[in-house]
Amino acid sequence: METTKTASPTTNQLGYARNDYVGAKSTLCSGCGHDSITNNLISALFQSSVNPYQVAKMSGIGCSSKTTAYFLEKSHGFNSIHGRMAPIATGAYAVNSQLLSIGVSGDGDTASIGMGGFVHLVRRNVPIVYIIENNGVYGLTKGQFSATADEGSTLKSGEINHFHSIDLCALAIELGCGFVARSFSGDAKQLVPLLRAAFEHNGTAIIDVLSPCITFANHEGSTRSYDATKEHNFPLHELGFVSAKEEIHVDYEEGTVLPVTLHDGSILNLKKIDGREHDPRDAKKALDLLYTSRHKQEFVTGLLYFNPDVTEFKQALELTEKPLSHLPTEGLRPSKEELSKINATFK
Repeated sequence: METTKTASPTTNQLGYARNDYVGAKSTLCSGCGHDSITNNLISALFQSSVNPYQVAKMSGIGCSSKTTAYFLEKSHGFNSIHGRMAPIATGAYAVNSQLLSIGVSGDGDTASIGMGGFVHLVRRNVPIVYIIENNGVYGLTKGQFSATADEGSTLKSGEINHFHSIDLCALAIELGCGFVARSFSGDAKQLVPLLRAAFEHNGTAIIDVLSPCITFANHEGSTRSYDATKEHNFPLHELGFVSAKEEIHVDYEEGTVLPVTLHDGSILNLKKIDGREHDPRDAKKALDLLYTSRHKQEFVTGLLYFNPDVTEFKQALELTEKPLSHLPTEGLRPSKEELSKINATFK
């Protein structure tokens, strides 16, 4: 049962402390990038004053999918079978759209066995913050290449990946996703504002987070090692998030700040620091940027694409304002008379 909180200098606007957003102790390898993502998630949830009792955490199978156990112990949660997070999340949102949906998946869980579910979740624009913890390997099965591993990268054994990688950000943009970003697990300054903005987005928000595997992909020859990621990481902009509940100030003096306004009035300020001057409102430029960067073996991070005008899942399905899970039986099942009228239309 939710308890009443009293605000203090160490609590957020709902009166919750940061510790109210933590979960169980991590059992992942020491130094795993996934744990950094967890810490950034906890910070973002706390700073955004998300009600910890009003969140649905979803995951599949893999090292990444263990992450949901390590934050928000007070929230609803479902750990699905391998690759099935997306359809489970779609169903959960359909019956209770009042919960904030957060999905944590991996490059294997999403780009291989779960690809079909991922594609249809995105094209339906199901409101969920979909975090991909991307390390290019299958960490639970001894580090084989995943479908996102870069062509030409090597395993510890010396095996070379000869296959073209799947770029999940480019795929999401092509599918019509309205919020697509990429970040690095160790970059809290960038990742936390992106997560906070994703919480406010009214639709599918995809954040592909490069998360080095300390055990199987942290060697010379791996393009997802800590050294390689830091060397080839090119941030597009500095990020600043201003909630609609705060007094909003935007600095226009330098002429390099692009304010992106979210549905609730919150603003994600993008301060351009990359010479390419990327505009995230242009899908074609975002795809061109990803294509060019991939062939240069660069990891371009930041908000890649944003479009708030994609038709939302709830609107498309004409779902009721009151969650289906809260409706009585008579509100879910048509009466005998109404059912007869429906059947008569098929004669």
